[in-house]
Amino acid sequence: MEEVFVGSAALADGCLTRANLRWNYRAIYPDVYASKVAPPSLRARTMGAFLWSGRNGVVTGLAAAALHGARYVDDTVAVELIWRCGRPPRGIVVRNERLDADDITTVDGMLVTTPARTAFDIARHLSRDRAVRHLDALARDTGIEASEVLLLSERYPRARGLPRARVALPLMDGGAQSPQETRLRLILIDDGLPPPRTQIHVSDGLLNAYIDMGYDEPKVGFDYEGAHHSENRSQYVHDIGRAELLDREGWIDIRVVAEHSRRFILHRAYEAFARRRWNPRRLR
Repeated sequence: MEEVFVGSAALADGCLTRANLRWNYRAIYPDVYASKVAPPSLRARTMGAFLWSGRNGVVTGLAAAALHGARYVDDTVAVELIWRCGRPPRGIVVRNERLDADDITTVDGMLVTTPARTAFDIARHLSRDRAVRHLDALARDTGIEASEVLLLSERYPRARGLPRARVALPLMDGGAQSPQETRLRLILIDDGLPPPRTQIHVSDGLLNAYIDMGYDEPKVGFDYEGAHHSENRSQYVHDIGRAELLDREGWIDIRVVAEHSRRFILHRAYEAFARRRWNPRRLR
């Protein structure tokens, strides 16, 4: 049997008996089944939702982002479909919204919103910080840009959540390598600082390094460091040489970890700006 299937169709085709269906499979949606061995993955639940819709619903939102290869989508999120249905089952969110043909593509045989339309829907239906976190990941893994997505607001001027999208989309940056980098960037922006440039290349002609984000004029950069920076020995050794390169090239590199508070991060940022006698407020 396939990972997810329509129970009535499997019975009609003689692939399963009712006893086999009852003992070995579980219904994840009405008449849609998956193995009892392990909980279904997001991809399996997405296929199940598509089958439940009679192959008519169009997958959108975070489930669509995951299908397009975007990382950091929680496996437990609800599957969103653009379709017409009054009462979807638990785990499926159905939105009756306008959708043009060129906003639809196919992934693994499923109807799915294009990356641009997926970003448009995420920006409209999620809170700002959560939306930007997923928009960054989608931009990184598909190459879409905010300007491309914002064009959809002209096509759908009455779309629900449009004001929210117009706030989130300009903050999208495919240079973010992780949700924590997105958080760090938003901390800087929300304090009134200019948007930092992401993935800054620093080289002395022989060695190369990338700073997660920063400001070129004062040469102040910010790097988020996950646990692997201290737990992985080869990463630790690499970071020593990297720090020396950035220092030689005149960069102040502010290293941030998950435990650092917003207040502490900003204190260190303004302290570095002061050392460089750089006033970011004059750029506003």
